[in-house]
Amino acid sequence: MSALRTRTAATLLALAMTAAAGAPASARTVYDGVWSVVVAAESGTCSGAYRYPVAIVNGYVRHIDPSDASFDIRGRVGAGGRVNVQVTRGDQRAFGVGRLERFAGGGTWQSPNGCGGHWEASRRD
Repeated sequence: MSALRTRTAATLLALAMTAAAGAPASARTVYDGVWSVVVAAESGTCSGAYRYPVAIVNGYVRHIDPSDASFDIRGRVGAGGRVNVQVTRGDQRAFGVGRLERFAGGGTWQSPNGCGGHWEASRRD
């Protein structure tokens, strides 16, 4: 897999941590705030690790910059900190699951092209 495709797969997952699902807003959660997310590729033909800033607003995972429409992302932090995210960019997709606590969290990600790995997040605000 090319370096560009590897970076794109990791970017997709990290970006999945940054956008809204487009549902109506709910009440503020203990997970709301700015987070730093590290996405590491560990399986398939992907490699590398990348760090991205993200925001959680009213339990929805969002872009730091909501005007960026270069990809489609849907994500939510549910009860107990359970995280589910999906990101699509062109014909590439990545899915992430995991759990957040008040100041840190982590989980795994997988893409249909066989790449996968883990992610870790820490609160920055």
